[in-house]
Amino acid sequence: METAVREVVLDTETTGLNPEEGHRIIEIACIELINHLPSGRTFHSFFNPKRAVEFSATEIHGLKTEDLVDKPVFEQRAPELLAFIAGDPLIIHNAQFDINFLNSELARVQLPPLDLGRTIDTLTLARRKFPGAPASLDALCRRFSIDNSAREKHNALLDVDLLAQVYVELIGGRQPDLHLTSVTNEEAQAPDPAKQVERNWPKHAANAEEREAHAKLIEKLTDPLWASWTD
Repeated sequence: METAVREVVLDTETTGLNPEEGHRIIEIACIELINHLPSGRTFHSFFNPKRAVEFSATEIHGLKTEDLVDKPVFEQRAPELLAFIAGDPLIIHNAQFDINFLNSELARVQLPPLDLGRTIDTLTLARRKFPGAPASLDALCRRFSIDNSAREKHNALLDVDLLAQVYVELIGGRQPDLHLTSVTNEEAQAPDPAKQVERNWPKHAANAEEREAHAKLIEKLTDPLWASWTD
């Protein structure tokens, strides 16, 4: 009997671009994959960064400083996050960015850093598979005909679901009745086109608590930037 392969898709939102300038994480979302399909287990939290959110960051994710004042600080949920990701591979789009921020937060609370080597970077995979082509999450969703119509802004919880689907396509697709072995970075960078099959992707759904928390936060936003956006 083959051992199930566990991976964790992870995304963050932040107050700015560089943790070395004091910027902090304000949202983390993770979903568990078992044999490359969502198991239904998730981790999601907003965080009080104890500093201002830059306007340029708010333009990306819509979150303002005042929206986060009643959220937990990173230290309060760090043990739960680390227990969720355990020692399994982390699927991240532009992994260096997220790992730098995560390690900055972990250092603040005197916890060991995460190893970049445990990540599978979908940005790197996309650029190697489609040289010269756009490799943003939205561009990859369009390439693989993945519905991203709900993505009016960056949203960690939605983005990890989309990224999980993109990841499966980047490594060559998946037959739902097969138990695949673990995918290394080297294997993922050179997927076999013959293995691409029609995807039967289960709809990932956040649990009721996550949906309620996210809805309440969005309701609090005043004049959200995306309200005036058009495609």
